[in-house]
Amino acid sequence: MRPDLVAPVHLRRFRPDDAAALIEIFRSAVRTVARRDYTQAQVIAWAPDVIDAAAWETRCASRHTFVADIDGLPAGFTELESNGHLDMMYVDARYQGRGIASALLTRAESAARESGVVQLFTESSITARPFFGRRGFELIAPQLVSRRGQEFINYRMVKSL
Repeated sequence: MRPDLVAPVHLRRFRPDDAAALIEIFRSAVRTVARRDYTQAQVIAWAPDVIDAAAWETRCASRHTFVADIDGLPAGFTELESNGHLDMMYVDARYQGRGIASALLTRAESAARESGVVQLFTESSITARPFFGRRGFELIAPQLVSRRGQEFINYRMVKSL
């Protein structure tokens, strides 16, 4: 699909009926996009076949979760915690490179400022690190994390607002 044929992105708040779609976006982004930087075993541990949708819904509802819709369907999302932690940002593999992550980050930054947060921080994947760097995040340190028996490298990054 050509980028100029993609409908405009509409940003909105999370709704409980989004949980299943956001799980699929997460899985798609990790297994397709992040796959270039992580092993198959790592991506399966990171985005397993079975994810508890009720727990996912509760998690998304407890944070500032923003969803990017294209033609009324979720194409990406991000979660911002009240302390400025940008915990998740994923865009469906089919919609990469179309400004969706940038739009989501801009919305999260606005929400953070509105809440009095002066700094965002995240643990970026290898794949997402260049995006965050281009958007003003500074590298604090690489770190090794473990999930479901697999170790991963990611990067603690911070941005002053």
